[in-house]
Amino acid sequence: MKLRMPKRLHLITSILGIAVCLLSVNVQLAGQTAGSRFPRTADGKPDLNGVWQAMNTANWDLRAHSSQAGPVVSLGADFAEPGGLGVVEGGDIPYLPAALATRNANFERRYTDDPEVKCYMPGIPRATYSPYPFQIVQSPKHIMMAYEFASASRTIYMEKVPEAQSDSWMGHSTGRWDGDTLVIDVTGLNEQSWFDRAGDFHSNQLHVVERYTPLGAEALRYEAVMEDPQTFSRPWKISMPLYKHLERGAQLNEFKCVEFVEELMYGQYRKRASK
Repeated sequence: MKLRMPKRLHLITSILGIAVCLLSVNVQLAGQTAGSRFPRTADGKPDLNGVWQAMNTANWDLRAHSSQAGPVVSLGADFAEPGGLGVVEGGDIPYLPAALATRNANFERRYTDDPEVKCYMPGIPRATYSPYPFQIVQSPKHIMMAYEFASASRTIYMEKVPEAQSDSWMGHSTGRWDGDTLVIDVTGLNEQSWFDRAGDFHSNQLHVVERYTPLGAEALRYEAVMEDPQTFSRPWKISMPLYKHLERGAQLNEFKCVEFVEELMYGQYRKRASK
């Protein structure tokens, strides 16, 4: 005798079957990582070529901050500082006591002493989140990053090379691939750059490890860990997304700001007319 399945039970079984199929599809889609959907070069690495830019206020202040007036009250909202959520994991930067005092003094003099004001090279990691785009040109042995601000640039060596013989604004960068993540080890940085306009600084003992991880075809996750035993009590980390410029003909524009700061830096030496 053939038993018939009640209609209600048959319906429940069908629904469960459909649910299992949908779950299987979702699992398969979840297994396709962001990196697997990212364009790739001929050697199978993520293709990072293009013009990228951070869309945040980290250049003003790495930590969470509220909006505030700019340096010239008579200009109203012009040059006012926008608020931001912050990009420092844990919220604060672990300064040693003496270094914190220096940072606070820098903050008071930020409108005149910030190296950015003087059009000096931005340093690493600040070049990445300055409010200007940067371009990545990638090859198997070298990766070049060119920054619009002050026409700064650096080369990331993907093969072992000797360490830098002297410190510099942009440091010495060596890279490697960790799966789909580009890892860059930055040493040889001088002590003259700041992290932001709020006076956050470092010594020439700064060591930065950067990670660029694909989030999809048009975005990267940028992370940087800073270690400087002369300035900080422990390593600390920042993270943020970077977005690819998609407009037709996207490219860097020229921003050679040296001529903009001549009066600021050298005006005091101008020959004065005698009375």
